[in-house]
Amino acid sequence: MLVMNNVERHQFIMNRLQQKGSVNVLDLCKLLDVSSVTIRKDLKLLEDRQLLFRTHGGATLINPYTADRTVFEKERIQASEKTAIAREAASMITDNDSIIIASGTTVQAMAREIQPIGNLTVVTSALNVAVQLIKHPNVEILQLGGILRKSSTSVAGLYAERILSDFFCSKLFLGVDGIDLEFGLTTTNAQEAHLNRKMMEVSQKVIVLADSTKFGKRGFGRICGIEEVDRIITDKGISPHTVKALEGMGVMVTVV
Repeated sequence: MLVMNNVERHQFIMNRLQQKGSVNVLDLCKLLDVSSVTIRKDLKLLEDRQLLFRTHGGATLINPYTADRTVFEKERIQASEKTAIAREAASMITDNDSIIIASGTTVQAMAREIQPIGNLTVVTSALNVAVQLIKHPNVEILQLGGILRKSSTSVAGLYAERILSDFFCSKLFLGVDGIDLEFGLTTTNAQEAHLNRKMMEVSQKVIVLADSTKFGKRGFGRICGIEEVDRIITDKGISPHTVKALEGMGVMVTVV
């Protein structure tokens, strides 16, 4: 390959980003025959010009960091996809089941779709989930207590975590703000992430409900690694490459 000057190298990086959506430092080093120090300087300069976002080991065109938004804003985003995911998740509940439903707009949509045949016990941190289920006479709701996060209408903190230690449930239905193949599952709030981990400890299976916009994103609080999840339910917007990578990590992926 001919030696490129800075401008040509930057153009090459941007062209590859447009084609692939993301780039990797090591790949760029091989393609351009330059050091990783040079590539990292290039990526920093391009990020300073607001042309890309640097990530761990590379860069992307899409901002990988999620911001905390209210549940009322989130429920309008990807609404039809969330409903389809919610229906699939609700169909996994069995008669006389005991489940945990965490917080988020997709699990709230799931609560709307639940039509229990037998008795159902639900442990939840989310007030909006409890409100959706309270109309069913055969659903017993255990509402966790603690500090109420107004943006998510759910609780977090030590009180909620202590209550969880008294139970063991068949399934945890978990909503997230980001799924990164390297970093794992995240949410925008550290306390919520800690509560989600406690929920995982007292659940036989972990089922994640996430629309396709959540992939490649990172929130502030890390919940767990990908390999700790049993199943992910998402929509058709997910890339085949991501599905293959998740399945390679032992995760069952359901696309609706």
